[in-house]
Amino acid sequence: MIQLLTPQHWKTYRLIDSGNFEKLEKFGDFILSRPEPQAVWDKSMMEGEWQKMASAFFKKEKNNPEKGQWELKKGMPERWFMNYKQSQFELSFKLALSSFKHVGIFPEQATNWDYIYQKLKAIAQPQAKVLNLFAYTGGASLAAKRAGAEVVHVDSVKQVVSWARENMEASGMDNIRWIVDDALKFVKREVKRGNVYQGIILDPPAYGRGPDGEKWVLEENINELLKLCNQLLDKQQHFFILNLYSLGFSALIVDNLVHNCFGKIANPEYGELFLADQFNKRLPLGVFYRFSTH
Repeated sequence: MIQLLTPQHWKTYRLIDSGNFEKLEKFGDFILSRPEPQAVWDKSMMEGEWQKMASAFFKKEKNNPEKGQWELKKGMPERWFMNYKQSQFELSFKLALSSFKHVGIFPEQATNWDYIYQKLKAIAQPQAKVLNLFAYTGGASLAAKRAGAEVVHVDSVKQVVSWARENMEASGMDNIRWIVDDALKFVKREVKRGNVYQGIILDPPAYGRGPDGEKWVLEENINELLKLCNQLLDKQQHFFILNLYSLGFSALIVDNLVHNCFGKIANPEYGELFLADQFNKRLPLGVFYRFSTH
């Protein structure tokens, strides 16, 4: 059955309002207004209220809607830190205002961080191995490390890997293995080496480039990558998470993909990740599929 998942424990993050292709969010001590292509409904608050509450506004470039600039009010820093804290563990993240509207964190993923921590604690192995592919700034890597895992973090962008390292250090941890590489190439080498992981996390973009110009197209490459991941996954005890942000992929497509590549699986969960604003409008932010032996 298709599920809807949203974070439950993040007190320092809040989606305040959404609509007119924008969202108003609180990250720690600061409120940001930035584009959101899926917020096709009306805003619940007046435009003047948004202008008054927000400390930073993202303005898109005319010739390139994927990029833009931030307009900052007095006292708004370009970088700051915020925590994610729940009853079992705590993480710390550096946030920054990028020219691509992102700030270094995807809050809807917190529900997966909880899942990673819980599943690793249930694995009967002294130090489980976890592979995080397309790992970005490392929220999932930090959750796995906090649970005691040996973590391999793979991303094709060197600056993003450096950002993830800063998050690890801010969270008071060390010894994550950092890999700047094309995810598909790395996984192929791991299969040849005969390596096995108890946890695998994938968060691939719709399109991307590896460090040497390797081309990633989700529709063309995801099937092969999932089949390779099946060869890397420990058959006795494991968890697996797949997140997809492409608008062309529904939860049913992902369900078909995973069953095709992994065969019979235990404890499957799949559906949509979302964030709810304070007016109970639910903003969809990608589809997920996850399963585990525990």
